[in-house]
Amino acid sequence: EDDAHKKIDKLGGYDKLYRIKLEADYLAHLTLERAKVRYGDPLSEEVAERLKFELHIMKTMGFPGYFLIVQDFICAARELLDVSVGPGRGSAAGSAVAYCLGITQIDPIKYDLLFERFLNPDRISLPDIDIDFDDDGRGRVLNWVTQKYGKEKVAHIITYGTMATKMVIKDVARVQKLPLAESDRLCKLVPDRIPDKKINLQNAIDYVPELKAAEESDDPIMHDTIKYAKMLEGNVRGTGVHACGTIICRDDITDWVPVSTAEDKETGEKMLVTQYEGAVIEDTGLIKMDFLGLKTLSIIKDAVANIKHTKGIDIDIDTIDINDPKTYKLFCDGGTIGTFQFESPGMQKYLRELKPSTFEDLIAMNALYRPGPMDYIPDFIDRKHGRKPIVYDIDIMEKYLKDTYGITVYQEQVMLLSRLLGGFTRGESDTLRKAMGKKIKSKLDELKPKFIKGGQANGHDPEVLEKIWADWEKFASYAFNKSHATCYSWVAYQTAYLKANFPSEYMAAVLSRNLADIKTITQYITECKQGMGINVLGPDVNESQVNFSSNKSGDIRFGMAAIKGVGEAAVRSIIEEREQNGPYKSIYDFVERVNFTVINRKCMESIAFAGGFDSIIDFHRSKFFATDARSANQLPFIEQLMRYGQRVQQERLNAQQSLFGGGTMVDIQPPTTPVAEDWNQLQILNKEREYIGMFLSAHPLDEYKVIIDHMCKLNLGDLSNLEPLNGQEIAMAGVITSVEEKTTKTGRHWGKFTMEDYEGTHEFALFGKDYEQFRPMMYPNYFIFLKGKVQPRPYGDNPELEFKILSMTQLSEVRDTMIKELHVFLTVDDLTPTFIADFAAEVQRSKGNAILRTTIRDREAGTVLGLYSKRYKVELSKELIGYLDRNEIKYTLS
Repeated sequence: EDDAHKKIDKLGGYDKLYRIKLEADYLAHLTLERAKVRYGDPLSEEVAERLKFELHIMKTMGFPGYFLIVQDFICAARELLDVSVGPGRGSAAGSAVAYCLGITQIDPIKYDLLFERFLNPDRISLPDIDIDFDDDGRGRVLNWVTQKYGKEKVAHIITYGTMATKMVIKDVARVQKLPLAESDRLCKLVPDRIPDKKINLQNAIDYVPELKAAEESDDPIMHDTIKYAKMLEGNVRGTGVHACGTIICRDDITDWVPVSTAEDKETGEKMLVTQYEGAVIEDTGLIKMDFLGLKTLSIIKDAVANIKHTKGIDIDIDTIDINDPKTYKLFCDGGTIGTFQFESPGMQKYLRELKPSTFEDLIAMNALYRPGPMDYIPDFIDRKHGRKPIVYDIDIMEKYLKDTYGITVYQEQVMLLSRLLGGFTRGESDTLRKAMGKKIKSKLDELKPKFIKGGQANGHDPEVLEKIWADWEKFASYAFNKSHATCYSWVAYQTAYLKANFPSEYMAAVLSRNLADIKTITQYITECKQGMGINVLGPDVNESQVNFSSNKSGDIRFGMAAIKGVGEAAVRSIIEEREQNGPYKSIYDFVERVNFTVINRKCMESIAFAGGFDSIIDFHRSKFFATDARSANQLPFIEQLMRYGQRVQQERLNAQQSLFGGGTMVDIQPPTTPVAEDWNQLQILNKEREYIGMFLSAHPLDEYKVIIDHMCKLNLGDLSNLEPLNGQEIAMAGVITSVEEKTTKTGRHWGKFTMEDYEGTHEFALFGKDYEQFRPMMYPNYFIFLKGKVQPRPYGDNPELEFKILSMTQLSEVRDTMIKELHVFLTVDDLTPTFIADFAAEVQRSKGNAILRTTIRDREAGTVLGLYSKRYKVELSKELIGYLDRNEIKYTLS
C-alpha cells in the first residue's frame, strides 16, 4: 500500500488516478482514515463491516473513481471556496462511505438508512449523488471543477424544450398570419387545469366550447391554426442547458458524445454542452452529477454571518445540539414560518398537535406530510400521545417501527422488515421496495411467496405474514425515502434552531433572500412583527447594511440595496464611509462626506422617499423636493444639498492640495430648509411602497384595522385557492393600488383593479353590468369593503371557479353605518380618576354614530353593572381603538 501511495504522490494526487487502477485502494484508504474521525478509533464491528461491504460493492460495480471525484469537489467547496454544502439528499445519504468522506453529513447507521437503497448489488445501476450548494457558491464550485479537470473534460447537459399548448398556438398562428388579437384570445381560452385530465390541446378543445368552435370554424386560417397546432404540439422547439446536470469525463468529452457550446450566464465564458439530454446521457457510459443551488443554505450561511456580526458568536451549524429545547418548543408551537419545508399552515397545525420531542418525529412528519400518507398523520399523533395503542403484528417488528409508533412510514422500514421477517437479501429487499413503490405486479407476485416461505421458516404465522404483505402493498406506494427525509429534516432543524435561538439574525437572512417576492416578504414581515415581536424598521443611512440586518436592539433593519434606484455601489460607499468615520450627524454632514461619483440625484431621492434620511433630519421628507419661495435659488432642496456637499468636498480637496499644505477652506453656507406642506400619511406610505415595494412604517388600512378584523374572516391571499371556498359568500377589505380600463373588440368597456390587504394582493376583473355598477368605486387609494361569492363560471361543461363580486362599499361608510355598537368591558380597578378623564377625552374626540355601551365588573362583590351612553356616540377611529388596545381594555363590535 505504501508503494501505491508513493505512486499517487508522484502522479500529483488522487485526482489523476482514473488513469490507472488504484481508485479502489485509495478510496478504501481515505474512507478508513476519515471513519476514525466520524466513528472513533478503533471502529466498532458494525461500522467496520458496513464500510467493508460498501467498499466491496463500489469496487465490483466500478465506481471508486466517481466517489473520489465527488468527495474532491465537496471538500474543495467547504475548505477552499467557503461554500456551504448540504447534508445530502436522496438515497446517497444511505452510504456510510459517503458519510465518512464528507459527501453527506447524516450518519446512516444511526438512522437505519440503507446503502442498497443507493447501490443495489443485485441490480447494476449508476450512482446518483445530488449535491446542494448555497446559491452564491454553486458557480464557484463548477468553475473549480472545470479548472481542475479541464474544460475539455467537463460539460453541461442539453435540454430540449417542446411546444406546449399555448406556445404551439402562438407559433402556428404567427405562421398562418392569424391576427395577433385572435391568437391571444385562443391562448387565453386554454385553461390552466382540466379536472382529471392533463393539459393538451385536444383536451382543451373538448373542455372549452370556444376552442371547439375555432376548430370547426369556416375561416380556413382559424381552422388550420388549430389543425396544425394539434399536429405540432409536443415537438421540439428549442434547446437549453440543464440547470444543474454536469458531466465529468476521464477523456475529452468529444471522444464520448457530440457537443455544442453555450455561454455560461454566470461567467460569460463559453462552455461545452452535450447533445444528448439527461434521460439518455448515462446510456453512453457517462455519469451525470447534479450541482444544485439551495436557497436555504444561503439563508443559513447569511444568518450565521449575522450572528457573528451582532453577537460575536461563531456557530458551526453542522454541530448544533440536536436536542435543543428552544428549537423543539418552536416546532411544538407551530412557529415554523420561514423555516425549511415545515412552514405551510397545514404542517403548522399538525406540529401543534404532534408536539414533536425527538428528531425522529420531525423526520416522520417530513415523510408523512404529502398527498396520500397525510391521511395517516392523525393516527400517528394519537399513537404518540397514547390515545391509541401501538400494536405490532409481530413483536420483533418493534425494532424498526418503534420510532414511528408502529406505522410503516419509510421505504427503508419495508426493506429492513423483509429481511428480518422473510430472510430477504439486501438486494432483494431493494427490489421489493422498487416493485411496491412502482406497483410492479409481476415482480410482487414473484416476491410474495418467497417472503411468506421465508417468514414461516423463521417461525412466523403465515396468516400474519399475509396481513403484513397486504398492508405493505396498500401503503408502500406512499412510503417515503427515509434518507431524503432525514437529510432535509436536518436542514429544517438547522433553520428552526437559528430562528428559535437567534430570531432577528435569522429572519434578517430570510428577508434578504426573498426580496424578489413581495408577497412572501410581506408575510415574513408580518411574522416578525406579530408572531415574534420583532420590529422591522425602514432603511436608514446610519444603520442599514446592504441587505436586511439585525441591530443591537434585536430589531431588523431594511437593507439599503432593496431601495429602488439605489445601486449596490452607492450603498457600499455610504456604509464604508460610515464605518471609517462614524455615523452621519445630519443631512449636511452626509452630503459633505459621501462619494458623489457613485451617488447621484436619483439615488438621493430614492433614499429620501424610502425614509432613509429620517434619523438625520429634523424636517419632513416632503421638504427634500420643495423649493424655497423666499430664495432666488429655485432648485429643489435635495439638489441644493448635493451641490453644497460637492462644493464643500472640493474646497476641502483644494485646501489639502495647496502648495504649502496650509490652505484654508472657504466658509460655505448650507442651504436653508424650505417651507413646504407636509405629506399626509397616505402619500408617505405610497412612496414607501413605490421605492421599497411595500408599506413599512405603517399600513394604509391601519385606520380600519378593527373594522377589517371584525367584518372579514379571510384575506385576499385566500383567493389563490378557491376549491375550499366553493359556494361561500365572503367579505374582504383592502386598498385599491391600481386600476385599468379596457375595451373589447366589440367596443364594450370592462376593467380590472388590484387590491391589497395586510397579507397580499389580488386582481379583480369586472365586465358588463358588474363593471357599470362598481366603476364608481374603482379608483387608486380607495379603501374598499367588498362581498362576493365563490361559484362556477357560467360556461363550459366543467366550469372553473370564480370569485364574483356582489357589492363594493367604501370602508369609511362601513365604519360609519354598519358598525352599530362599541361595547367596552371594564373592572372596578380600572376606574382610576386618570383613566376616567382620559377615556372621556378619547370618547369626546371620537364622536360618531356607534352606540357606546360599557360593562363594569366588581370581582370582589360579584356584581356587574351595564351602562348605556345616551350622551355620546362614537366613531371607531384609529385613535380610540389604539387607546383601548394600549390599555389592554377588552371590547367588542356589533
